Amino acid sequence: MAIEKLKRWVILLPILAGVVTLVLLKQNQSEPLQAIAKEQPRLVRVMTAFESTVIPQAIGHGSVRPAKIWEAVAQVKGKILQKHPELKKGAILEADSLLLQIDPTDYQLAIAQTEADIAATKAQLDELSAREANTRKSLVIEEQALVLREKELARNKSLARDGSISRSKMEDQERALLTQQQAVQGQRNTLNLVPSQRALLRAQLARQAAQLSAAQRDLADTTIRLPFAGRIAAVHVEQDQYVREGENLTVVDDLQLAEIEVPIPIEQIRGLLHADGPVDLLNTPLPALHSRLGLAARVDLKEGIINASWPGRFARMSDTLDPKTRTVGVIVEVDAPYAGMRPGERPPLVKGLFVEVTLLGKPMNGRLILPRSALHQGHVYIANAGDRLVVRPVTISLLQPTFAVIASGLEPGERVILSDLVPAIEGMLLQPQEDQQALTRLKQQATAAP
Repeated sequence: MAIEKLKRWVILLPILAGVVTLVLLKQNQSEPLQAIAKEQPRLVRVMTAFESTVIPQAIGHGSVRPAKIWEAVAQVKGKILQKHPELKKGAILEADSLLLQIDPTDYQLAIAQTEADIAATKAQLDELSAREANTRKSLVIEEQALVLREKELARNKSLARDGSISRSKMEDQERALLTQQQAVQGQRNTLNLVPSQRALLRAQLARQAAQLSAAQRDLADTTIRLPFAGRIAAVHVEQDQYVREGENLTVVDDLQLAEIEVPIPIEQIRGLLHADGPVDLLNTPLPALHSRLGLAARVDLKEGIINASWPGRFARMSDTLDPKTRTVGVIVEVDAPYAGMRPGERPPLVKGLFVEVTLLGKPMNGRLILPRSALHQGHVYIANAGDRLVVRPVTISLLQPTFAVIASGLEPGERVILSDLVPAIEGMLLQPQEDQQALTRLKQQATAAP
């Protein structure tokens, strides 16, 4: 029995000890402190809305090409007697440089032969004039002789009535008169043929003069000179090579003017083109058209460490619209693309160089602008006077690649949130912080500063 009682106490003692400990802990426990919930503000970047002058712009990319390409084609046939020593691909030659000389011998002989034919025809004309003058003199004499024959015949008729002369003598006088009349008519016939003979010789002279002009032109075409300062793009002939008419000789690119065609989306073109009324594209001169549209351009090359710019000029629109990309080609011109070259820093605008083109429209004053990143599906986030979030719809009048022009829904001086709030809960507490760098960047973008 004693052993069994001992075993019960061994089991109960730990249980009693645990109960006592729990009661003591319960008595000593204090009431938990209740923490008061406090709203935590979200740190956001903001920009104070402001009005600024806006220059609409559109950016595109394209390859440089020369505005004018001259291709020399052989107008005459012959052997190449002379070739410019620097007539090689890539060489730059001055205007009026003698590129090629085709053998002129055949054309010089043709000129000499035609000149001789002209001299002979002129001699025939002189001979005809002299013969005409002689014939006219002979006609006067024959007409005088005819008058005498007529008088003689009249006397003989009077004598024949008296029987003083025989009938046979009378007939001889009549035959003599007829012979003289025939002589006069022969001289007149000769004079009548002179105008047609002269016209024939003059037509022959005109044909020979045309042959001479053609021969002289062929002779001039044997000398091939460069019409403008240019860069050789291709050479197709060599010294002593025989060339035929129509054969390509060389290709030269103009160095005075370069063109870049860039595709611009239609919606961006709409923001660039503004005129003070209807524009007659067919009858308006290009300078006046450019002035009314007010478009300017800048060409930038960004390649590695090279960052160069050239002033450009809007030249014209392309003739087609790309139906797939919904873009229209805009052609920009750059004067003197090889001027101001600095090796390693500013290369020339050579053919095929891929560049960025910025088109600039007419300035628009007093426009409210925001970065595009501040737009959220037609709404902007605003920090009100109590630093609470306000979500407000806005109307956009012009959308640019980096900024937007606000037409309504926002007032100058309001703080627009630039940070991306996820989630954006209306009325949430904010901790606004002005982003001066974004403000400076937006002003540069709005005024198209490089």
